[in-house]
Amino acid sequence: MNSPSLDFETAVFDKEYVALGDRREAIVRGGRHLFDRLPAAFEGVRQIGVIGWGSQGPAQAQNLRDSLGDSVKVVVGLRSGSRSKGAAEAVGFREEDGTLGEMFDVIAASDMVLLLISDAAQAEHYREIFAALRPGTTLGLSHGFLLGHLGDVGETFPPGVDVVAVCPKGMGPSVRALYEQGATVNGAGINASFAVEQDVTGRATERALGWSVALGAPYTFQTTLESEYLSDLSGERAMLLAGVHGIVESLYRRYQSQGMTPDDAFRHSVETVTGPVSRIISKDGLLGLYHRLDGTDREVFAQAYSAAYPVSLELTAEIYDEVRSGNEIRSVVLAGHRLARFPMGKIDRAEMWKVGQRVRAERSEDREAPLDPFTAGVFCGVMMGQVDVLLEQGHPYSEIANESVIEAVDSLNPYMHARGIAHMVDNCSTTARLGARKWAPRFDYLLTQQSYPAVDDKEVDPAPFAAFEQHVIHGVLRTCAEMRPSVDIFVE
Repeated sequence: MNSPSLDFETAVFDKEYVALGDRREAIVRGGRHLFDRLPAAFEGVRQIGVIGWGSQGPAQAQNLRDSLGDSVKVVVGLRSGSRSKGAAEAVGFREEDGTLGEMFDVIAASDMVLLLISDAAQAEHYREIFAALRPGTTLGLSHGFLLGHLGDVGETFPPGVDVVAVCPKGMGPSVRALYEQGATVNGAGINASFAVEQDVTGRATERALGWSVALGAPYTFQTTLESEYLSDLSGERAMLLAGVHGIVESLYRRYQSQGMTPDDAFRHSVETVTGPVSRIISKDGLLGLYHRLDGTDREVFAQAYSAAYPVSLELTAEIYDEVRSGNEIRSVVLAGHRLARFPMGKIDRAEMWKVGQRVRAERSEDREAPLDPFTAGVFCGVMMGQVDVLLEQGHPYSEIANESVIEAVDSLNPYMHARGIAHMVDNCSTTARLGARKWAPRFDYLLTQQSYPAVDDKEVDPAPFAAFEQHVIHGVLRTCAEMRPSVDIFVE
């Protein structure tokens, strides 16, 4: 992918530029003080249809309804017989007042349609969905999977509609919870990226920005739909989910083989990653984590980093190729046809994750998770491998930082700290769950078979760490930290 030339114009919101490394990117700051501009952003939109009630659907429907008030009607569309109907009714969407209806009826009646059903369902039903869209409608996506699928099957979006995306950098429950905190805490919310794929009406950019502001995003960054799905699908198959899963499983076994008890092995692997490592990176960046260490701990970090980085670079490059080629998208579509017969099993019954339940239950203020330097080095080495793959592929700095670092330490890892990595792997989107099951073992095996023996045999090439301290990502993360939401991610 060539580096996209990104800039946009808006007459409704205030665009500003931020310096990220050696580049400049345009952003829009959000905030509730901008809600009175939303009618202008959604000019010509009388009804927004929110289709689906998975992770993002409940949050986005409620946030939009609360932000827009009476200026635009927000209607939830569900398939006939959906088991989610009761949940939608419980938060105030009702057939009686026209705010809840059958999905295709809602699509046909809406001026802006936010398609938040699963990736597999989009791939299965896109022809019917496109047929229901009226000319001049704005089709909104929160993930670029459908673009990738259309390219794979040789089709395109309907030519007579806008196509935009707003992609919150957090799970739906957090999008909702932080929006509610935003009523009293300035700056609470989940940052988002936006993209304009087609602009038929001339209003696509304003509608996308209005959508993001209405969701409560403190900052909105620009990307392209292609760049979003390439980085997002690759990221969840690498650092964001499969990578962290493979890291901790490999480290848990390693530490036990070195004589730790199961509980201590869990603390030095999982608890270190989801606890102090993520908290420090969130506030101080990757370099701040390294500087938190002293003496021999820095040497241990550097060895672990240099051993893990090449494995991550190679494997993330393979993942990116698989996503870009369409192979990963096809695998998700094919799995959708198999799941009724072969449903995905859960991993949380394995011995390691039962130990984790006990360790989390025994947490106390006087027993903090350890900041293990070897674990920290492996984690950062894998993370930086993904950073460099996305850099090589020309992604915007803001997207690289969000998809490789910020979404991990500010959104997903805190959730895993509260509930467990196994819980996340067992309960995230179908697309992400499939990716974790496919790629986590690859991270586990390569770290176990190549990285750790290199450390033990003192055969680690120090070159990866030598490049670490001067890496451009550190300056990018310092700027992004200034745009960090003013509260920590909310975990119910």
